[in-house]
Amino acid sequence: MTYQPSTLISREIKEKIVLVGVLFPGDTVDELERQLDELAELVRTAGAEVRGRVVQRRDRPDPATFVGSGKADELRELCLEVDADTVVFEHALSPAQQRNLEAILGRTAIDRTAVILDIFAQNARTPEGKAQVELALLEYRLPRLRRAGGSLSQQAGGIGTRGPGETQLEVDRRRLVQRIHRIKAELREVDRTRRVQRQGRARGRHREVTLVGYTNAGKSSMLNALTGAGVLAESRLFATLDPRTRQLALPGGETVLATDTVGFISNLPHELVEAFMSTLDSVRLADLLVHVVDGASEHAEEQIGAVRTVLEQIGAADVPELLVFNKCDLAEGRARELVARHPGSVWCSATTGENLPAVVGAIAAGLRAHDRAVTLRLPFERGDLVAAVHREGEVLSSRNEEGAVVLEVVLDEVGVARFAPWRVA
Repeated sequence: MTYQPSTLISREIKEKIVLVGVLFPGDTVDELERQLDELAELVRTAGAEVRGRVVQRRDRPDPATFVGSGKADELRELCLEVDADTVVFEHALSPAQQRNLEAILGRTAIDRTAVILDIFAQNARTPEGKAQVELALLEYRLPRLRRAGGSLSQQAGGIGTRGPGETQLEVDRRRLVQRIHRIKAELREVDRTRRVQRQGRARGRHREVTLVGYTNAGKSSMLNALTGAGVLAESRLFATLDPRTRQLALPGGETVLATDTVGFISNLPHELVEAFMSTLDSVRLADLLVHVVDGASEHAEEQIGAVRTVLEQIGAADVPELLVFNKCDLAEGRARELVARHPGSVWCSATTGENLPAVVGAIAAGLRAHDRAVTLRLPFERGDLVAAVHREGEVLSSRNEEGAVVLEVVLDEVGVARFAPWRVA
């Protein structure tokens, strides 16, 4: 796959940003401020510096500039005052609105989607992840080609311009569309390979647990704590883009597969949802979702809602879910309050390991919620069957009889059917 990331923003000379949020009827000031706080964190993650923040009340977006010509003029004056390079809008801008704003402001105008895409462009590591980010960027930029007279060649580095595809974006629309088609074909091939691998896992009867959650909720730390995976865990947004799968041993001896996934966020760009759809198969096809929540966050409830919205978007709303409120070491009282508010959930700290056995127990219980206890009589010479039973189910008891071992075991429906010939009525 052909992807070469361009140079990141210099940490010495940071891009200077002004944030813009608009309060529409039905919105609350607190919610808009929370969204702008999150946007500011996204901007900082992208390597830029917030120099100002503007909030406006409107009944509806202005078709030409989103904020109206008067507010656009005020924004231009503010940008001159704070020496801002770029204006970032919390809401999505149309290509025409971006074009008109840039003409008035005399500087780049982008939206939240562009910032998230920029962060993904910086963090993609594997060939598949890089291709997915490139696809999302190209599809986002395709309708915006007219901003630069048919190309984006006039744009230098900065948020919304970095990442794969710069050279393709300087050619005509036909070649750009061809590049998109090529990437989609590559991703279909990767998806085919992943499906073959998943079929192999299904034959091995490993059930799958997938960690989901809001970005920076601690999913990678949770995977490390549960499995000793040793994967990179950083306290920053979207540190993980590529899924990592490790084995997790449950208390009854059963081994399952645990997968870490990309973090979700409110208003996740649809370009990213579409581009990462094959990667998100592990979410849709999981036997159990471990929904990791930042239990120390004041906005935990809103983040839960945002994650469930994305799960619905990708067709995973019906997958069984276990809520795990992480980071209790930072705010134990808050985490316990959240558990009391959500029956069946559990609190822990992936960093210190506090209450982690309860999480493993809850995962086991969630996977076995619809399992059945059966008695199997396996011949001594069939050690392969004995090993398979221990791998696939929870062995409650074991005793030896003449020429055979008798096991009381909890199995799922597939396991019950598989071992039916050795079942004792």
